[in-house]
Amino acid sequence: MNSLFEYADLIVFFHILGAIIWIGGMIAIKVAVHPIIHTLPEATLKIEKSLQISKRLFGLVATFVVVIMATGLMMAIATNGHHTNLGYLFITKEIIWTVMASNYIFMIFRLKKARSAFEAGNTKEAGEVASIIPHYLLPVNIALGIVALYIGVKLRGF
Repeated sequence: MNSLFEYADLIVFFHILGAIIWIGGMIAIKVAVHPIIHTLPEATLKIEKSLQISKRLFGLVATFVVVIMATGLMMAIATNGHHTNLGYLFITKEIIWTVMASNYIFMIFRLKKARSAFEAGNTKEAGEVASIIPHYLLPVNIALGIVALYIGVKLRGF
């Protein structure tokens, strides 16, 4: 385990990079992309573009979710973080990332269901199935991600 300290900077770097991509991607979708998509005149085009964008983002994010989990585990083990006076923060952050990962998986299933409906020609159902993502699921993950980032700063210190 001591050898993890040799790579501490890289481990922290990849952990933060993963968080930036995951949370930043969600913020970009919610704040920049989703409002523009709604300006498209045709419902079918809105759904099609939303599904394409979501597929690309979720594909990119999948790798970084694994990176975040692996690097977070390495840091917790290397610092024996669960058994310090800040152990409650480690556990809180792990719970937050677990909820976020579960929410992410749920979004993937919703997108697959929406994509199936869209490909079957049922645009209305596809829109209804997918609409929960930008309205509820993304904001929840964004808020949780920001809290997890703050906790990470508290754990890392200066």
